[in-house]
Amino acid sequence: MRGDLRTELLSVQQQLVSVQELTGQSQQRLTELRSRIESRGQQADQGVAAPAGGAPVGPSGNPAGPGPDQMYDLSLQQYRRGSLSTARLGFREFLRVFPTHERAPDALFYIGESFEQSAPDSAAAVYDQVVKTYPKSPRAPSALYKQGVLAEQHGDKALARTFYSRVIAGYPRSPEADLARQNQQRLRP
Repeated sequence: MRGDLRTELLSVQQQLVSVQELTGQSQQRLTELRSRIESRGQQADQGVAAPAGGAPVGPSGNPAGPGPDQMYDLSLQQYRRGSLSTARLGFREFLRVFPTHERAPDALFYIGESFEQSAPDSAAAVYDQVVKTYPKSPRAPSALYKQGVLAEQHGDKALARTFYSRVIAGYPRSPEADLARQNQQRLRP
């Protein structure tokens, strides 16, 4: 029995070391991306052209660092791995550098998602920002719906109904509107 326990403990320790190594690699990659972005900003100050919403172009005409898609994808990978704080850093940096990119609403939405379990109030605030900043985005009805769910989980049924009503009124053909209708029926006083 003790031998089995020691073997299991050793296995868990090895897994922990692997996770720590992956986290360190992710942090290192984000640091490298941040350095490239900062150098890109310095190049832009020195007159090197950078097309709007795309990857900056260096003096040779080649891309000068990670483009918006690569930056977004790396952050999404971190989110899917469960490295939520690393993902948030990446998404925030993406939004700082590419605030008008077509994936900006998604990046902001994922920041909200990353807060849902640990800080629901922060998640609700970020979802509100999604709706206010990108009201025409497909993420807007999702963000409103999520605010309703969070209000319901917090025990505020009246506020939840208000969010569900906003989804139905503002985005009547969205899949979230159907869910909001169901939740409103369930919450009727």
